[in-house]
Amino acid sequence: MPQAWFEARHLDYAYANGPLVVRSVSVTSTPGSMTAVIGANGSGKSTLIRMLAGLLRPLAGTILLDSVALDEWQPRLRAREIAYVPQSTATAFPFRVIDLVLSGRTPHTLRFRFESAHDSEKAMEALDTVGAAHLAGRCFTSLSGGERQMVILARALAQEPRLLLLDEPSSSLDLKHRADLIRTLARLRDTKHLSVIMITHDLQLTGSFNQVLALRDGEVAAAGRPDEVLRDHLLREVYGDPNVRTQRMGDQTLVWVEL
Repeated sequence: MPQAWFEARHLDYAYANGPLVVRSVSVTSTPGSMTAVIGANGSGKSTLIRMLAGLLRPLAGTILLDSVALDEWQPRLRAREIAYVPQSTATAFPFRVIDLVLSGRTPHTLRFRFESAHDSEKAMEALDTVGAAHLAGRCFTSLSGGERQMVILARALAQEPRLLLLDEPSSSLDLKHRADLIRTLARLRDTKHLSVIMITHDLQLTGSFNQVLALRDGEVAAAGRPDEVLRDHLLREVYGDPNVRTQRMGDQTLVWVEL
């Protein structure tokens, strides 16, 4: 079994001296693994992923990147290893798409230097990877919500990270583009050994993932392969709804709520 190169152990977090919103949560990532984080609204998913990205410091617990504490990494070097895509893709500035994606190359460029031809090539490669190369010359603010989401993903890929952290990246995407997103992530996992930790409410997308981490009230309710976690009794507990139903269809699990 591959050795974990990114590991979070027993993380706690609370906002402004309030109650803990994340309690003793642990998660590991190995090269080329995909982990889905699921749970009801307010279960601590976004707080967890922001801690993993280094944006929030845990009250307790440890996050290790290559066996070194995450907060000991220089931000520039850390950004070469980890890329984070938040829920919101809003920007008030009318950047061209290619310029926005090029900003993902910042961790690899020298200070006070313009991007090189190599950086431009990597930016276009990232746009092509997500099927958005045709948007390169467009203004970001003119794009639809789904198009913006794919451009922001391309910017993250332009960082050439080993770990990609995604907070509900499919929320603005239609059915086809949701499927395209998962196919793209799975292809990058298989060809470039990219590791992915992704928050999602779309449980139908988790069939291609190596593991699922289910949170309930800030704690781990279940963790394991999709077929181990996506079960009636576990999901009823996670979402607090006795009407959750699942049905196994080949390698996929259908999930719905009876009305």
